[in-house]
Amino acid sequence: MSFRSNLIKARSHITFLVALGFGLALVVFLENTIDKRATRDPELMESSAVEQRSPLAAFEAVTPLPLAMTGESSESDLDYARIAWRYFENNTHETTGLVNSADKYPSTTMWETGSYFIAVISAELLEIIDPDEAQSRLLLALETLSNLRLFDDLLPNKAYNVQTAELVDYGNRPVERGLGWSALDIARMVGALAQVESRYPELAPQVTAVLDKWHLIQMVEGGQLIGGNIANDKLRRDQEGRVGYEQYAAKAMMLFGYDMVNAYGVEDHLMVKDVLGHPVPVDTRLHRNVTPAFTVSEPYIFDGLEFGFDDRSHRFATAIYHAQEARFMETGILTAVSESHLDEAPYFVYSSIWGGGAPWAVMTFKGDRLDSKRTVTTKVSFAMDALFGTEYTRKLVSAIAPTANYERGWPEGIYEVDGSTNTSITANTNATVLAALAFRRHGPLIRVSP
Repeated sequence: MSFRSNLIKARSHITFLVALGFGLALVVFLENTIDKRATRDPELMESSAVEQRSPLAAFEAVTPLPLAMTGESSESDLDYARIAWRYFENNTHETTGLVNSADKYPSTTMWETGSYFIAVISAELLEIIDPDEAQSRLLLALETLSNLRLFDDLLPNKAYNVQTAELVDYGNRPVERGLGWSALDIARMVGALAQVESRYPELAPQVTAVLDKWHLIQMVEGGQLIGGNIANDKLRRDQEGRVGYEQYAAKAMMLFGYDMVNAYGVEDHLMVKDVLGHPVPVDTRLHRNVTPAFTVSEPYIFDGLEFGFDDRSHRFATAIYHAQEARFMETGILTAVSESHLDEAPYFVYSSIWGGGAPWAVMTFKGDRLDSKRTVTTKVSFAMDALFGTEYTRKLVSAIAPTANYERGWPEGIYEVDGSTNTSITANTNATVLAALAFRRHGPLIRVSP
């Protein structure tokens, strides 16, 4: 990374530490002052106690589920992994080294490119591919990333054509300037780059070459993640991320020293919803400034598989698991929900544990309810089984196993309404299957202690 970039990041970090020290001193002073006043004023003592209650208190009674790492792979695990890897064999472009976001659809984002990197690392850990193939694939993709045309010469665009590596819109149509950038997508890519650097030191120069060209400081402000969006032909900078996704992305950025204190924190925007007797973490902010925020499984399973849970995310993930298991126990309906692609219009939905103002809501990108498309997702089934290994997660995997497409990879899952297969096949799902099976054998891909 360049001296200029390092200096900028160092300055930011030093400022953060100084501010943190001052803040701690202030907190101590205020606490002492309040304590002295409280001993003389019982009413103040009572009101102070109320004010100090945190939504996190609801999770103190949640006992984190034990992790189910076994240190080995069964024959069925390896068979499942080979099916997942087939997707990447079929969908990697030989010139750019980038991978289609969905089967035979030559468009990608930084999120899906990060998924591809995670898939390669996981496949090598499972000995589905050898180290030479893993490094060759990663090297080609890194070379493409280091030469990407960036949005406003700042950061990766929201979407790219896999075949040409050119900026496109979400319909894979060329756009000269681009769409802006997604801080969450880029953060996922940054986390994947950290994993490459850690596991393949010989590729560290190529990782540095990529990061030197990306002005990551542009997507960090006040310890928060900032996305770039085009509105009326002008760039608008918006805070990006909601509880779950925001903390997952913050961990990724921390790996390269960025101040993510506010993105990693949750209390300022956390509310708790009871779902079948279990506390579920929900963001108080609107999704895309339109729809009440939603909670899905995805950021929590990624956190566990890739970084290793911290105490808070472990409790959140446990509560989210219990809510889905409880729905099955109450209704007999298998439940493993997250965001997922569809094999018919509108092609993408968010299947929530809580969202849009209600439990189990399924919402489109625009915020419309579409509960008929709730899917028992392949990625959540495999991930929760690898993480927790319960009788319920084994039921999920058993239900999903017959949907395997040995020639194309794992489909998105099973439609709840009629048990038919959601036949969309994507990079994210197949990468998650590989990461889950690698976790069972090796544990988290990289351990993070925020």
